[in-house]
Amino acid sequence: MINISVFSEEKAWSKKIVNKNLFFKNICKAFPKKYRFIKKTVSLTLLLSNNKNIKKLNKKFRNKNKSTDILSFPFNSKIRISKESYIGDIIISYNFINKPRPLSYKIFKERLIKTFIHGFLHLLHFDHIKDKDYIKMLKEENRIFKSVISKLN
Repeated sequence: MINISVFSEEKAWSKKIVNKNLFFKNICKAFPKKYRFIKKTVSLTLLLSNNKNIKKLNKKFRNKNKSTDILSFPFNSKIRISKESYIGDIIISYNFINKPRPLSYKIFKERLIKTFIHGFLHLLHFDHIKDKDYIKMLKEENRIFKSVISKLN
């Protein structure tokens, strides 16, 4: 089971997603079995932010002075999923998701789901620095996305 704590520091999120906790809980429930951690409890924190604040975090932790769509901070340097595990933090920028604005709700939702999945995989130590790792991560991202979309639509 995945426990997700959702926080928001950007008011605009509420215009698109009314019940943020339920929205992300349902995404996690729609993951393929491999990523639902059925007999375990995996926890993570999600901060719904904006370009201004994500830029500050990107500068502080990655030394990149620009905004980005998502930041992921795995809790451990190696993934060890035990009976109860905290895997890390994800921050998503509203401004990046809603670009070019205004997006329809359907496109906004799909982009948000795909971005969240991307961050989730980073917490599981998937990466895209090397081409072979990029291909592996993209395959998993698409597999999870298809599972989620088929169950939520």
